[in-house]
Amino acid sequence: MSKSVTSKRSPLRAGAIAWQLAQTFWVGGLWLLHFVVLPALDRIGLASMLVEEVAASLRPLLVAFAGFCALLQAVLLIQYAGLAQLWRDTRAQLLTAVLALVVVFLLVRFRMPEALYWLNFSYLLLAFCGLLLVIQPLPASSVESRAR
Repeated sequence: MSKSVTSKRSPLRAGAIAWQLAQTFWVGGLWLLHFVVLPALDRIGLASMLVEEVAASLRPLLVAFAGFCALLQAVLLIQYAGLAQLWRDTRAQLLTAVLALVVVFLLVRFRMPEALYWLNFSYLLLAFCGLLLVIQPLPASSVESRAR
């Protein structure tokens, strides 16, 4: 009997771990690049054009990675909450905003790369949405609390 309990909880636990891992990588990566790596490169004395070039190279990669991780989280959320309850969930709304911001950032980046204000704004808004997502409960914990 304990085998069936373990096997039923294992997918929930694996999904929760995947959720947290994806969230840590993309949210932490966005914040780390903007608030730690780029200021540190500037502080150690690299030329400002070089720091801007590093930012211009790494930001689109991190934003695309954030989009991939947000898609993974959306799939996990659909598995936990189901498609019918999805739009009522704050996490789903935040993930939708994240995916929209990723698309907007990448479109602006490749269509109008001179729009630096918009690129910076959408990057910071993406990081803020990620921060709001971090403070939400894990999908597995909300499923377990409903089952009780």
